[in-house]
Amino acid sequence: MRFSPRWNTAALALMLLAASPVLAQNAASPPPTRDAVHQSFAPIVKKAAPAVVNVYSRRIVHNQSPLLNDPIFRRLFGNELQRLGIPSDRVLNSLGSGVIVDPNGLIVTNFHVIKDAQDVTVVLSDRREFDAKILLSDERTDLAVLKINVANERLPVLELGDSDQLQVGDMVLAIGNPFGVGQTVTSGIVSGLARTGIGLSDFGSYIQTDAAINPGNSGGALVDVDGKLMGINTAIFSESGGSVGIGFAIPSVLVRTMVDAAEHGKHVVHPWLGIMGEDVSADDATKLGLQHPTGVLVKDVSPGGPAAQAGIKTGDVILAIEGHDIDDSESLRFRLATLGTEAPARLTLWRDGKSRDATATLTAPPDTPAREVAEIEGATPMAGATVGNLNPAFNEELNLKSDQTGVVVTAVKPGSPAARLGIQPYDLVVSVNHHKIETVTQLRQALGAGAPPWTIVIHRKDKTFTAVLK
Repeated sequence: MRFSPRWNTAALALMLLAASPVLAQNAASPPPTRDAVHQSFAPIVKKAAPAVVNVYSRRIVHNQSPLLNDPIFRRLFGNELQRLGIPSDRVLNSLGSGVIVDPNGLIVTNFHVIKDAQDVTVVLSDRREFDAKILLSDERTDLAVLKINVANERLPVLELGDSDQLQVGDMVLAIGNPFGVGQTVTSGIVSGLARTGIGLSDFGSYIQTDAAINPGNSGGALVDVDGKLMGINTAIFSESGGSVGIGFAIPSVLVRTMVDAAEHGKHVVHPWLGIMGEDVSADDATKLGLQHPTGVLVKDVSPGGPAAQAGIKTGDVILAIEGHDIDDSESLRFRLATLGTEAPARLTLWRDGKSRDATATLTAPPDTPAREVAEIEGATPMAGATVGNLNPAFNEELNLKSDQTGVVVTAVKPGSPAARLGIQPYDLVVSVNHHKIETVTQLRQALGAGAPPWTIVIHRKDKTFTAVLK
């Protein structure tokens, strides 16, 4: 029996669980005794809490004040800058949490907790402090793996559970260090699963919980009633900055891929399927004969890629991977990220009004077509911009979607015409003087043949800008 989400307090749930032998017998994986359940979550916390740590990161930010960059100002004042209250550098400290997943000192946390850190310190539950080394970090999944040296000691760990077995209504605990007050445990239920479209990462398919999560909880543990790690707490939805009962955790099935890579000394490689796709709309579902909008509609298939070799065609709808439903493009990317390269993946497709199966062997993103990275020169508005052709491997390095194509700006020289135009790294050049741009060669040709007035269209994140220069 599962409890309805409307029982939104742990106390009510526990009262119901203890009230009937039938309920206690049918509940999913309770603590060892009814007495333990009736009294508190203490047995679970006692098992899980020692494996949750505090993570402190430190980074130095150089002051970008124009006065400090002025050579005359620096020559006049020199060492007086500190006395004037204008420091040349600032030290920024970040607080988060982490989870020990290997007794030899392997710790999982969020990427944003240790981003750009020069120093990372891990504080165990017994208050011992260790310098930590960043073994792996991946901004696209917002995960990082740290290592501390504990000599011959074996640390307490949290066993990785299977987040695919979670159901809405299951009871969970969140353990972390909110606001730096010290290790804190909060309880709640799983409020939702496979949450996408919330803009946290490229591989978002989050566990939603109403267990209180606050700043400082990032990187902490979301555990089930067996004391197993079901997710890494990552973010909250809040207009005030505090918990309002909407928190998100990265599922353990994705965490496991990072841990496995770190344990085997590998880099993070997100598998490539070789398609361009879009979410199935209500109109698409009607035309295709689907009962409701679901899946990813294949718009293009890369020749020779895993999808092409598996027989996937334009117009197919990917409904599931390895038996897991695919609701949209984000859930597709998430499921691919949980799989390894050079391993077969079972896909369920919708074609011609019926479902069929296909098997694709996923690969690492290919580094083709050639990147052709070069700096734009000459009397053009884009002079000083370094650009390159996108390809799946290049997209991976730039943290762009694997199916993104076109010409991307990778760097802009300060004070150059491109900088004055407002061009920024990661901008995509769409067109120049109404000529569509798909390669660096086309961009150079368009700029070489052009003359004032210039019309340049740039795509930045989810917006498109048009610059007209006379």
